[in-house]
Amino acid sequence: MSKLKSLFEILVVSTRLGLTSFGGPIAHLGYFHEEYIRRRRWMDERSYADLVALCQFLPGPASSQVGIGIGVMRAGILGGITSFIGFTLPSVIVLIIFASILHTFDIGNAGWIHGLKIVAVVVVAHAILGMANKLTPDIQRRTIALVALVATLLWQTTYTQVVIIVIAGLVGFLIFRRKTTEEEPSPVLQFPISHRTGYLCLSLFFGLLIFLPILREITALDWIAFFDSFYRSGSLVFGGGHVVLPLLEQEFVPAGWLNEQDFLAGYGAAQAVPGPLFTFAAYLGAVINGWQGGLLATFAIFLPAFLLILGTLPFWNSLRCNYKIKGALMGVNASVVGILISALYQPIWTTSILAPVDFALASILFSMLVFWKLPPWIIVLTGSAGGLLISFI
Repeated sequence: MSKLKSLFEILVVSTRLGLTSFGGPIAHLGYFHEEYIRRRRWMDERSYADLVALCQFLPGPASSQVGIGIGVMRAGILGGITSFIGFTLPSVIVLIIFASILHTFDIGNAGWIHGLKIVAVVVVAHAILGMANKLTPDIQRRTIALVALVATLLWQTTYTQVVIIVIAGLVGFLIFRRKTTEEEPSPVLQFPISHRTGYLCLSLFFGLLIFLPILREITALDWIAFFDSFYRSGSLVFGGGHVVLPLLEQEFVPAGWLNEQDFLAGYGAAQAVPGPLFTFAAYLGAVINGWQGGLLATFAIFLPAFLLILGTLPFWNSLRCNYKIKGALMGVNASVVGILISALYQPIWTTSILAPVDFALASILFSMLVFWKLPPWIIVLTGSAGGLLISFI
């Protein structure tokens, strides 16, 4: 009964996040931090930061992988699946509906959508303040964060974040390897996943990546080509959901699966819904082959993320608790703070705070969240209403 209770709790909380988490992957990490770490204390700050760093290393939707990882640590593999369903299904349903009736309407510039973007600014800023206090307590780590911030702003490519995290890990190893003995030990977390399961998931990930294109050529079946295109797109993305869009366009528009106008209409719809941007695949699948295609596309594009996070979690404790690489993790975590600050500015701040009245609303929402300690759903509703009012000014 306790397992069922935990699964139900995960479903309720993740579904609420799936209905209210606007602003893209970095904003999602802020929402997760507020709900899972600050309010429910399902993980400690350092473990959450390590999990975020791990998911930044992996290709795929980082925020979805963080949510899956938290669900796994809470209630096993079923917990990870439940967390994923709750967070993802709301936007999948909405985008499949958009594909059939709503993508012809222009709601991307609606006032309440703009208000939700301002909410994302507030949530990310709050998360960054909390993580910075914990993860950059000294001048060395603040310097790493600053370099990561500057580099991600000035060098915006697909692999920038990965390169910065790797370099920060090397610098952290060199600077902090002696200091790790003085640090408070990282909590040892128990994962209900065996090493054998981890090896199996990683083998399946690489096996599908290699053999699906071969099977596609041999069989020439449309549904295999369909599955392969989405699976490969989900496997080769570093840097979040926005990076997957050009990959999907290259896969489906030139091949004639859908036209450029329908693709761009779906992109606008995806910006207007909460949850992970990878659910744009549900829209594309539904345009191509109805709701069945939408569900199959969603499964295909998220399957690599599942296999990677389930494949790496069993080895996470041995990595993060090994004194030889704890210094590297300290450097990585500091770089994540800089990356988050960079993302707060571009694209979240630059697309949300467009006038003094926007900054005024953001200040009110930030005070409600940080000083008055109001629940996030109240912040979301207030931000939406505030954005609607701003549109009439």
